[in-house]
Amino acid sequence: MFYFQLVIMAGTVLLAYYFEYTDTFPVHIQGFFCFDKAFSKPYPGPEDDSKAPPVLVYSLVTAIPTVTILIGEVTSFFVKTEGAQEKTIVTADCCYFNPLLRRIVRFLGVYSFGLFTTTIFANAGQVVTGNQTPHFLSACKPNYTALGCQSPLQYITERRACTGNPYLVASARKSFPSKDAALSFYSAIYTVMYVTLVFRTKGTRLTKPTLCLVLLSLAVLVGVVRVTEHRNHWNDVLAGFLTGGAIAAFLVTCVINNFQPTKIAAPVLPPQRPEPPIALPLLSLPRVESPLEKLQGYRILRSHDHQPIRSPAPPDVLLPSRRCLTSAV
Repeated sequence: MFYFQLVIMAGTVLLAYYFEYTDTFPVHIQGFFCFDKAFSKPYPGPEDDSKAPPVLVYSLVTAIPTVTILIGEVTSFFVKTEGAQEKTIVTADCCYFNPLLRRIVRFLGVYSFGLFTTTIFANAGQVVTGNQTPHFLSACKPNYTALGCQSPLQYITERRACTGNPYLVASARKSFPSKDAALSFYSAIYTVMYVTLVFRTKGTRLTKPTLCLVLLSLAVLVGVVRVTEHRNHWNDVLAGFLTGGAIAAFLVTCVINNFQPTKIAAPVLPPQRPEPPIALPLLSLPRVESPLEKLQGYRILRSHDHQPIRSPAPPDVLLPSRRCLTSAV
């Protein structure tokens, strides 16, 4: 099972790499209307010139949950009483993990898997839809004269309509959903759920809400910057928030069981058949005759000539014979 999880993780990373850095999956080319004001915003420059550049976003997305989980797990492990701490060593297929290391690897592993999964979902949506950014026409630089644009209602579908930098044009076709917004909100939701479900603060009731609001505010700020710099539409950012939040909620709820310790199921014993009752052997008791049965042995039977006839008596009640009586006298 451990090796199977490694294979899934490696496949997820590889798929995210192909979406991000290769042309294996070509972007769908959508047309545009002439002089469309929704796509005519000025070009904001490369991504590195943004107020929330990818390097900063990816660093925060990686560092904040990692540091939070490390601090939370180490603190909870040493704060627990001796009786509440787990004493067993959990084994995998190849390694031995103590409870603290196992929980850290589990939570951070699931978080890393969710990061790559969010990247795949965001890139797949951008490739399939091919929605243009607000600065698409500034990067495309279409020749309206050659295209015969005379009315804003004229729709252009030619693939060679753009005369700008092909790399910038391809990037300007990847707007829905916003990948930066999806990653930032995924990280925020995952960390907020961890803080809410694991941390136990007794000093003040405002510690956890304040920390959670700060994390959510940072994620929302990334989306606001994307909109104000004309790098994404507001609906692109909203779709990114929904994508990242849904993936985080699913992983926390259904995969790691709300950060609760894993319960080892007890072995199920086969049902036992009820044993038959022990039969006691029948005891042979001596037969006891009633007085009536003895008296019946002396019953006098009269024949047809009215002569008394004695029925034979039982051996134990026979009268002694004359010989025995004479000898006794």
